[in-house]
Parts: sequence; structure tokens; C-alpha cells
Amino acid sequence: MITARAAATFEPVGRSVATARGFVRDTLQGWGLGDIIDDSVVLTSELVTNAVVHAGTAAEVLCLRNTDGVRIEVVDRYPERELPLHDAGQPPGSPDREGGRGLLLCAALATRWGVDYTASDKRVWFQLSLPDRPVGTRSAGPAVPDAALPVAATRVHVAVVQVDSGGTVAAWNDDAQSLFGYAAEQVVGKPLTDLAAWPHTPGTGTGIAEALQLSRWEGSYGVRGADGRTIPVYASHLRVRDSGGEPSTVCLLVPDHERAVLQTPPRSPAPDAASGYDGQEHRAADPFEVFIGSPAPDDLDGLLQRTVERARDMLDGDAAYLLLATDDETELEVRASTGLPSARQRFARVPVELSSGRYGSARMPSVHEDLSVVPGAVPLLTETGMRSVVTVPLKVEGRLTGSLGVATEAPSRYTNEEALRLQFAADRIALAVERARLTELERLRRGSLSFLVEASDLLAGTLDRDQTLALMAQMTVPTLATWCAVYTVADQGSDPTLSYVLHEDEERIDSLKALLGRIDPPDPVPAPGARVWSAPTDAAQSAVLRTTPHDVARAAGELPLPPSSNYTTAAAVGGETVVLPLVARNRVIGMLTLGKPTDERFRQEILELAEDLSRRAALALDNARLYSERTAISQSLQRSLLPPELPLVPGVEVEVIYRAAGEGNEVGGDFYDLFEIRDGVYGFAIGDVCGTGPEAAAVTGLARHALRLLAREGFGGPAVLERLNAAILDEGARSRFLTLLYGELWPQPGGGAELKVVCAGHPLPLRLRPDGSVEPAAEPQPLLGVMDDLELYEQRVMLDPGDVLLCVTDGVTERREGIRMLGDDGLVDALTTCTGLTAGAVAARIMRTVERFASDAPSDDMAILAMRVPAVGIPA
Repeated sequence: MITARAAATFEPVGRSVATARGFVRDTLQGWGLGDIIDDSVVLTSELVTNAVVHAGTAAEVLCLRNTDGVRIEVVDRYPERELPLHDAGQPPGSPDREGGRGLLLCAALATRWGVDYTASDKRVWFQLSLPDRPVGTRSAGPAVPDAALPVAATRVHVAVVQVDSGGTVAAWNDDAQSLFGYAAEQVVGKPLTDLAAWPHTPGTGTGIAEALQLSRWEGSYGVRGADGRTIPVYASHLRVRDSGGEPSTVCLLVPDHERAVLQTPPRSPAPDAASGYDGQEHRAADPFEVFIGSPAPDDLDGLLQRTVERARDMLDGDAAYLLLATDDETELEVRASTGLPSARQRFARVPVELSSGRYGSARMPSVHEDLSVVPGAVPLLTETGMRSVVTVPLKVEGRLTGSLGVATEAPSRYTNEEALRLQFAADRIALAVERARLTELERLRRGSLSFLVEASDLLAGTLDRDQTLALMAQMTVPTLATWCAVYTVADQGSDPTLSYVLHEDEERIDSLKALLGRIDPPDPVPAPGARVWSAPTDAAQSAVLRTTPHDVARAAGELPLPPSSNYTTAAAVGGETVVLPLVARNRVIGMLTLGKPTDERFRQEILELAEDLSRRAALALDNARLYSERTAISQSLQRSLLPPELPLVPGVEVEVIYRAAGEGNEVGGDFYDLFEIRDGVYGFAIGDVCGTGPEAAAVTGLARHALRLLAREGFGGPAVLERLNAAILDEGARSRFLTLLYGELWPQPGGGAELKVVCAGHPLPLRLRPDGSVEPAAEPQPLLGVMDDLELYEQRVMLDPGDVLLCVTDGVTERREGIRMLGDDGLVDALTTCTGLTAGAVAARIMRTVERFASDAPSDDMAILAMRVPAVGIPA
């Protein structure tokens, strides 16, 4: 039968593991079950880690007290029926295995355990039985001399006060009247808080009103007596309910100096840990294991978290924290804490030397009896309510490696005695912390090198600007940051433009982009390194006032601050925001902006990695820009070499297909043209300059423009080509030989067309008859650009209705697949199948044949010119 129940839900983030441990510890402590707290906390930690870290879901923890003991359940939303895989080289039961250790611990420590599945969740539970005790004995201590017994008054008074569910006094015994001077009728019906002298109980984070709601509570506070004096008391509260189910709290109170009457004795350490005796032989107890517990965590975060929890418990504190020193020992970085609000971000930094005063350096132990007297002495505890704090350094071989602190809300709680105890513990764990830190640092550095190698490969694999921007963001989110925004600067002195936004939660990308669009972009400062993005107060506040709470909540997962707050840009989007300049070739071309959630700061190692990535990304982005500009210029020049829109030739269908070889090329060494010479007469040409690319395109421009000019000056075909040959030779070393088919087209009024053609070293034009026969339509003559004296002649060709004239460059006929080549015969075979097709269909079929002949991309330019005379003639 269940007699008590407590439940809590934890978000799928790493820090939830420590919070869950504290929840279970506080719950069992409130139930008075201190004997099973350690085992319960260890098992809960493993199971919650599996849920929030490995499964990535929220975890619900239920503590159920029953007649047999305590049952604790951890529920996650990952209902996979899958057993942990055995690690290579590790037996199934080995504690050195990477997976499944939570279930191994359950099997080793729990009385019973199991896993229950539903369609939507998985419930892992364990049962711990209470230890057997002699009947009637709760705890016992050894016999001690009378002189060592605690001192109390001759007549010990234990005030018994019962407080109902509304917080008012329901019962007041005679001892309460003796201690405080109030008769029962004076206080019954009044709130107990009216008698409390201290609104907050020293040593806890709760007030008396909150303490009355807990199932069990023990501690000190003050009560105002009838004479107006404040009487310090030690209290033990127990929450009970009557037969009708109405709850109330029974409070036992004694003077504080007689607290031994009520105070629960501290739990004695296990015999083997205290004496070093393991049942078989004597061994020296390891001071590190005595403090940190066994088995010790094998990861740095787990070790640090265990350290702060043990330090807090050792000094009965309300909070504890541990900071690690940077390599240069100038700053300390927050790495673990307990009992502090989430505003104390992980990886936040404080200087090692705060001031020149006695307690201004983290290199020396310090005790602050009351922080309210010296505000700001411990920046990490500002506005946390902590009053008394003791801090000690962690040193290895004289070098500062960290700082450990314990704090409480009560003033004057800690003295040099507590500092010595804490320093003794810090000396025992410093070497283990340093080893774990160096191991983590080495792992991070290896991971960083691997990350940068992969990033460099990805960035080098593209010259597209938009793809480079996307890669920059995708490589940083979520590896380095929660969200990323890339700003680009088009020209020196121009304003940055928001170019790309990415958030690890895809649903927040649009709202984050809208929010950043309302905020002034960061200044394009070329100074290297990351800087916190802070906007002027008025500008940032104006930006947030223009932003709806819904935008902020969607973008950053946080509620906005009130309009009167002193905003920064980082606050507007939630969390810490840093900006890294994108500098390439001594010019700022953009900014890489990275953001973290509110309860976390950027680690220095992450910022250094991001800075290295930003340098590579900036160069890749600038290369993409230069390539885009070069391609745009090249394509613009190339387009100027292409003929304008082809004219309509009466009575003749004309179709052209052109493919330039090489990425980014629109024009190469092959070219074509069709233009009107004079009324009723049209010139056409198709040629091939030796080579490809811009050099060949230069000769292409010379040839095409010379043909038009000479033809319109009235020169015939042979004269046009002879003068073009001379112009090419005049180019000297830049000249290239040219094959060219040039002709004049004369549409006939009665149907058909007359052609006068000159084929200077070019593949011969082919004529397709309506009956499917194919024959050359010209004879070969010398190519251009080789010799001075050319004797060329033109040939007359008649195209009858239904005839097709096909002209191609050698990129078509020389299409290869291995040792096979399409050749003239292959072209003739393809043209034979085009009977009855339009000029456009003929050109498309020939191109399709060429593309299918080989799987590789074409290595030469290709041009296809098809002319067809329809079966019906044109009017006179």
C-alpha cells in the first residue's frame, strides 16, 4: 500500500540529472529514510541520464513509499524495446561497458527492478527495502562519559505546537507557554508566522510558511516571546493528517542551545569507509574515495557535480560551486554548481584576481561571514540570497587549477575551521580534477581537429555563395551553438545584410529571422576573436519594443524582459550572443553570430574553435563571391558573342541547338549565325575554332562579326572567307585555325530554297530527302587560319519541299565512349530516322542521339543547325 508519493518532471537537458538527484535526496530525507538515500540517488542519476541525455526525452521521476520500502520510477518517452548492445571486448556484466550500466546498477543495488512499456513511454523502476532494525530502535549511539554529554536545563521544556492547514495555531501546550510566555488562548487561531522573528529560516531557502508545508523539516528560527525578546529555537516539524484526511503540522520546539534534544544525529559512515577495514584485511582509506564516494565518476562533469554536492553536504551549506581556471590562470570558468539559480550560467567567467584585498584572489582560501556587508565580493553569488561563503583553491604542483566554494543563506555560519576542512578535501580531489580536465581538453582538441578537417573539406567542395552560407550555419548548429545568423557585407562601408538564419529547433527559425530583422545588425569590426554582441540601450530597447512577446518567446524560448529594462541585443534574443568577423583578404565580408540559451555561456574552447572555423568560412565565402563575379563577367562577355534572336526565313524552318563545353561557359570555340544580308537573301554560318574556352571564344567573336560585315558589304562567299582568313592570320600568335561552313540562302517563291555554300575544312552538310536518303550537300575545301593564299569556291544546292539540311560541328561526330566514336556514319544513321520531322524535331533527335552515345559529359563544344523546306511553298 502506498503511504506517500512525490513526483517531478525534468527537461531533456544535462543539468536535469543533478536536479533529479536533489529531488530524490530531499524527498527521502523528508520521509526520514536517510539509510537508502545514497543508493536511490545513484540509481536515479543513471536512469535519468539515460532518459534526458541518451534518449533525449523529458523524464518523470516518481517516488512511492509503501509498507515494503521505497519504489522509484523513471518514465521517458522513448518506448523502444531494445536491450543494451554488448561493447566489443567487454563481457555482458562488465562495469567497464559503455552502455547499460544503469540496469546493471539496478540489478546490483535494488531489491527488485523492472521495465514496463506502453505505446507512448517506457517506465524503469526499482524497489529498495528499508534496512532491518531491532524492534523499537531507530538509531543508537555509543556510551560516552558524562562530561561529553550535551548540556540542557534542569527541566527540559519541549514546546508542542500544532498548526492547521491554514497556518494558524491549533494547539499550544504548557511547555510552549513556559518558553514563550503566551497562554494558549492568546495564540490559538493566530498564524504561527506572526510569532516568527525571521521571515526566512537561516540555513534553508524556504520561509517558515513553506517549511510548514513539507512532510518533514528540521532547523532553526526565532520566535518572539511575550516580553518582546527573540528566542532562538531548534524545531522539528512533522506533517500529519487526521482520520478525516485534514492535514496539519506538529512542531516540536526547544531552545536552540538544547538542540541536541531534537536534532537528528548525523549518519555514521559505513564501517569500511571509516575504519579502512574491508572484512578481510586492513587497508588505508583513500581520502579521495572517502570524500567523493566510490565508484568515482569517470567523466569531468560527473566528477565536478559530485564534488560540489559532497562539499555542500560536508559543510551543511545551501549552495556550492566549482570553477576551473583557464590555461593562463587569469580567469575562472563556472563548471558545476548546486543550489544556485539557473541564472548562474555554465562557462561564465570571473577573474582570478578580483581585488588587492585580503580575500580578493582565488589563489588563497577566504571566508566571508556576511556578503551583505561586502556586496560584489563573490560575483557568482550576487542576488542569490547567500550570506556566508567559504572558498578554497584547487592547486596541483603549485599551479591554480580551480576554486571550490560553499555558501549558505545564514550569516556568520563559516569560520576558518570550515575553510580548513574544505581545503583538506580540495587538496585530495585537485589532482583527480586536473587529470579529468586534461583528458577532456585532449578529447576536445582531437574533436576540434576532426571537425575543422571535415569543415574545410565541405567548404572547399562548393563555390556557390548560398550553399557556402548554409554550410557555415549547419556546421555551427547545434555543434557549437543553439542558433546561428550570418550577416554579409557587400561593399566596404555598406551596412551588413542578414543572409542566413538557423536554429536547432526548426519551428523557431522564421520567428528568429523576423526578430533579428528588427534589431540593428552588429558592427562589422575587423578585430579578431569573438565579442559579445551588445547594442546601445536605446537602440536595443527600441528593437525589443517593436518585437512582440510571441516573437521573442518563439525565437529564444524565453519571456521578454519588461520594457523598462536595460536591454542588450543578446537579451532581446535570449541568452549569450557572440559575433565573429568574417575577414578575407584584409576585408570584412560579413559576421558570424552565434547564440546560446539563457542558462549557458560559451566555453572558451568553443569560441576558439568557432574563430578558426570563421576564418576558413570567410575565405570560402570570398572565393564563392569572386567565382560568382568572374562567372557573371565571363557569361556576360560570352552572351555578347551569341547572335541575337534568329530572323524568320519565309518558307524555311530553322532550328539551332548549341552546347558549350566546360562549367560556366555559354560560348566556346563553336559558333553559329543566321542573319539577313538584304531583302530576300539570308546568310548562315556554322564554325569551329580550334580549342575551347575564352581564347577560342575571342576568335569566335572576330569570325561572326566579320562574316556579317563582309556579307552586307556585298562580297560573295569565297571573298568573305578569304578576307576572314587574312584577319585571323593578322592576329599572329593569338590566331587559331578555323573550320567554317558559310552559305547564302535564297527562299524561292514557288517553294524550295537555293543555297550557295563554301565548306572550308568543316564537316560536310548533309541533305535528307523525303524518301529517307542522305547525301553530302557540299565538297571539302581548305580550312581558315593556316595559309595566306586560299582559292575557295562556292557550290549551289537546291532544297526541294520536304528536304532537310543538317549542319553540325565536329563535337557531334567526334563524340566518344571509350574507343568508340559516333563518326560520320553514325550521324547519317541518326539523320535517316528523321524523315517527316520538323527542323526542331530533327535537331532535338540528333542531340539526343549524341547524348545517349556516351555517359560522360561532353568534352567539346557542339552546335547543330537544321533547315527544312516545308512541303507547301511560300506565296510569290
